[in-house]
Amino acid sequence: MVAGETVEPELLAQVSTLPHPARMVGVFRREDLPAGPARQVALSLWRLADPGNVGTLIRTADAFGASVELSEGTADPTGPKALRASAGALFRVPLGRAEGRRFGLVAHGGRPLSELELGEPTAFVLGAERGGLSAEVQQTCDELVTIPTPGPAESLNVAAAGAIALYAYTRSVTEAK
Repeated sequence: MVAGETVEPELLAQVSTLPHPARMVGVFRREDLPAGPARQVALSLWRLADPGNVGTLIRTADAFGASVELSEGTADPTGPKALRASAGALFRVPLGRAEGRRFGLVAHGGRPLSELELGEPTAFVLGAERGGLSAEVQQTCDELVTIPTPGPAESLNVAAAGAIALYAYTRSVTEAK
């Protein structure tokens, strides 16, 4: 059992950023967040500035059993917006260096994701919302990959692209068994 303290609801409301504050809060040290070896599939986030996308991708990684690598310049995953978007997944998903074959997701010009033979270990490299992956980061990838979209949208939201890539990986690995 975890020790706790009773706090007046008014005090919780003062520290909350939500319109309807939580009735319970937890306090954790960054050092206590999951670390350790990368999982067989990972998301490598390069300079994602939007904390909502960072949190959503951590939650998505949790759903697909992936780990997450965060580059310098990526939004703080422990910030309020990222933490809220992760829905608690931050406390389960290992953060650290992604290993394996690196597939850089680009909006246009890459090999279609559906054509890849995905195996283990694999890391999907996702770029900043506006600028995508820099030329330097693209050069560190084994291959550039695009998620073809038949509609008129210029590109996918980075969190949607990460979810589609992890789904494709999971499907590929499951069908191979």
